[in-house]
Amino acid sequence: MSEATKAPWHLWAVGIVALLWNAVGIFSYMMTHLGKLEDLGMTPDQIAFFDSFAAWSNALWAMGVWGAFFGSILLLLRSRWAVTSIAISVVGLVGTTIYQNFMIEVPAELQSLPLNLTIWATTLFMLWYARKMQSEGILD
Repeated sequence: MSEATKAPWHLWAVGIVALLWNAVGIFSYMMTHLGKLEDLGMTPDQIAFFDSFAAWSNALWAMGVWGAFFGSILLLLRSRWAVTSIAISVVGLVGTTIYQNFMIEVPAELQSLPLNLTIWATTLFMLWYARKMQSEGILD
């Protein structure tokens, strides 16, 4: 990539929207791990559910949210490492999806197919977009 190569306008749009979206995931993750779910209006039973997650599933959740968050930042910085960070996020998302859909019983009030589909669509779009920007020489 030469110094004269400018980032296309859509890199900034995608990067900023992705960063804001992924900041919500970080907020949720941090509130859960800081023991602040009651501040979000969750019941004791809902909090106990989150507290019961296996350590490895929490590690995968961390990979998912932090990988996507840092991937968004790296995308805005035009770093080729955005692709790797977002790929790590996809691995985390696959693991948490398997855990939540096949290994535990998620309470009905905590299930949200539209949210889950949005998370998947956003994460896969980010990976596709970062790879596209890398192949076009926008990410260095």
